[in-house]
Amino acid sequence: MAAVTWKEILLLTGLVVCCYWNSLSCGFVFDDVSAILDNKDLRPSTPLQNLFLNDFWGTPMSEVTGVVGRAELLSSIFLLAAFLAYTKSKGPDHSIVWTPIAATVILVAVATLCKEQGITVVGICCVYEVFVAQGFTLPMLMDTMVQVFRGKDGFPCTVLRTLLKLIVLVISTLLLVIVRVQVIQSQLPVFTRFDNPAAVSSTPTRQLTFNYLLPVNAWLLLNPSELCCDWTMGTIPLVETLLDFRNLATLAFYSLLGVLTYHSLQHGHISAKAVIMALSLIVLPFIPASNLFFPVGFVVAERVLYVPSMGYCVLVAHGKLKKISWLLMGVLLTTHAVKTFSRNWDWESEYTLFTSAIKVNKNNAKLWNNVGHALENQHNYESALKYFLQATRVQPDDIGAHMNVGRTYKNLNRSREAEDSYLIAKSLMPQIIPGKKYATRVAPNHLNVYINLANLIRANESRLEEADQLYRQAISMRPDFKQAYISRGELLLKMNKPIEARDAYLRALELDHNNADLWYNLAIVNIEMKDPSEALRNFNRALELNPRHKLALFNSALLMQESGDSKFRPEANRRFLVYVEEEPDDANGYFNLGMLAMDANENEVAERWMRQAIRLQAGFRSALFNLALLYSQSHREIDALPVLDELLHHHPEHVKGLILKGDILMNHKKDTIGAKACFQRILHMDPTNVQGKHNLCVVYFEERDLPRAERCLQEALAMAPHEEYIRRHLNIVRGKIAAISAAGQPLAPAEDATVTGKTKKKEEEEEEGRPTSSGAGEGAGKEKNVRKSSPAESFDGRGTSQSKELEGSQPDKRTKTKSTKEIKDIEKKRAAALKRLEEIERILSGD
Repeated sequence: MAAVTWKEILLLTGLVVCCYWNSLSCGFVFDDVSAILDNKDLRPSTPLQNLFLNDFWGTPMSEVTGVVGRAELLSSIFLLAAFLAYTKSKGPDHSIVWTPIAATVILVAVATLCKEQGITVVGICCVYEVFVAQGFTLPMLMDTMVQVFRGKDGFPCTVLRTLLKLIVLVISTLLLVIVRVQVIQSQLPVFTRFDNPAAVSSTPTRQLTFNYLLPVNAWLLLNPSELCCDWTMGTIPLVETLLDFRNLATLAFYSLLGVLTYHSLQHGHISAKAVIMALSLIVLPFIPASNLFFPVGFVVAERVLYVPSMGYCVLVAHGKLKKISWLLMGVLLTTHAVKTFSRNWDWESEYTLFTSAIKVNKNNAKLWNNVGHALENQHNYESALKYFLQATRVQPDDIGAHMNVGRTYKNLNRSREAEDSYLIAKSLMPQIIPGKKYATRVAPNHLNVYINLANLIRANESRLEEADQLYRQAISMRPDFKQAYISRGELLLKMNKPIEARDAYLRALELDHNNADLWYNLAIVNIEMKDPSEALRNFNRALELNPRHKLALFNSALLMQESGDSKFRPEANRRFLVYVEEEPDDANGYFNLGMLAMDANENEVAERWMRQAIRLQAGFRSALFNLALLYSQSHREIDALPVLDELLHHHPEHVKGLILKGDILMNHKKDTIGAKACFQRILHMDPTNVQGKHNLCVVYFEERDLPRAERCLQEALAMAPHEEYIRRHLNIVRGKIAAISAAGQPLAPAEDATVTGKTKKKEEEEEEGRPTSSGAGEGAGKEKNVRKSSPAESFDGRGTSQSKELEGSQPDKRTKTKSTKEIKDIEKKRAAALKRLEEIERILSGD
């Protein structure tokens, strides 16, 4: 074997760098998304053993088989390493050296783990052993076999050694095959006619087409001018008859291959040995991808030509003319380097990749679909729709294309057209044949047409049962269809059937126990079923699987906060902090951190978090009100006024904010006119608001308009006849009027008279849903954030999405149990309220 000099190494390295440096700026495209970005096996939390149970995509090998990209390169590297190791297995005295053979077996196994075609190196080693290491030609081999069968001579020693080495290789190969078959559970992968049309064609179309693909691949090696990232569907029309002129290419290919094979096997010189090894590198590694012995999931794929290209290079190097060798080599390197450099730009993004492919082939609906997907990811739905519609024209029976059209119509809010497209896709689904497994006749992603159609029509409240029927139909066709259970669980929650929703999610968990989203959805069901402890356990299971699951972090922390148990407060705070790391622009995370700080009486920290929430979301109602409340409780009522002004600018109907502002204006700014305006605005929006009515009555009394105060309190008492404090205040005012009348004084308000008055503090201030008091802002009632909704699954064959409710102004459900500290706080508030009530009564009864 010739030694490689440093100059040659540097030249080759420099050439490779120059050809591929521009690929460093390219992103993840095409199969990279599934094989890398969405591959759970690449996550640190995934057990290492899953790498041996799942395929290159991270899915169980017993479901879909196929590996791409880097797998071929890795397999090629270990294939060459295995072959080079085997070449060292012959000692100087023609003895067997077992260490290289053991290394070969290990490297063959590694190459096979990277890509199944790695196992073909065993055949290459056998060719090398017989025709190179032992120097046999075909005539010599035939003569030896004839002599042995005639019994004239025993097996020569060299033949025995050769047989022993080959037997070890073959047995090792069989063991690898057995293990591989066990992994896929003795089932060949299932492909549709869209992946490989010839695979489902009848004789002789299938045989003629598969044989024609051999010269097609040979031409790609010879002239890689038109490259395409996907050769499925209608890229190469089927060869249906013997009269098709393309059969001449097949005949020419087999003739050339036969001539080369015959001449290389007839002679034992060095040139013949080089040719036979080149042919073995071309032919043997390509056999698994040739479709000749079993169908594969593609028509043509340049990546399977990596190892065959090595053999092709050997033929080129061996057959070139010596005198013009440098000229030919220069032309070859220059043209291929320029082509490689130019081709790298096509892989910059999915859009550039698939548009370049359409230039080569306009009859592949998959390419039109993929350009549409690329535009769809850019939210350019109008342009995406044009490509999806073109895909339906190129391949009218492509279910996925019609699904894409339907999804795009939905994104464009054209529901009627979307439903029509989904119905067309549904009509193209194969009918159920009794006794035949449905999943073997249709791509699993095509079943998503039922999910997409159901998701569309369930927006209409009157069609929920129809949507549920579609989910059940998908499940009946494929009982292990996880996504159908997930979507049905969400629908059942919407239909107020939490028990059935729980059962649907539990069934999905049986299929995928390590799915964090499923545990999260189950926790949401537990909340609907009023079981917060079980909900928290399921949130925790989701976080064990995905510690940075954003919705699980948020809602579990919110659940801990709502429990009122102080022991949960540190963990809730930690989870909200992790959440804002994941979602730094979501004001709700900072708001809830502020609420936790308020619960812990950490006012400065609470103020900082509330301010951050308001900066991120202008007009954040709950954050503004609670910040004003915080200032009021901290005896910073004047600081609360600009916050309340901002709140009422964005939400002029905010009753609690108006009550708190009116209280501050009257008790701290002595601005009865401003306070009156606040309370009158409340009554304009809600004439039945007792708190606003009573406080307005107090304003009238402070203005010394006793007749009006009396009428006002009478109206308030009619609104709330069971409120004893209103009755007492009415009696006090009447007594005051009687005293003034007896003294002969006028009842009209004096312009310069002032009375120190305070508004009524309601005793049950902590109760949700009742009007809160305005007394110095204490107990005005914190506004809670709404729980973020469970993920809304949307299936289009490409992935799912999650929806959120981000409005933070609605009170959420609270647990009914209260801690000892809470009870003490409530008692303190009640005592303070009673104290202020006595003060008001003293004011009202005084002169």
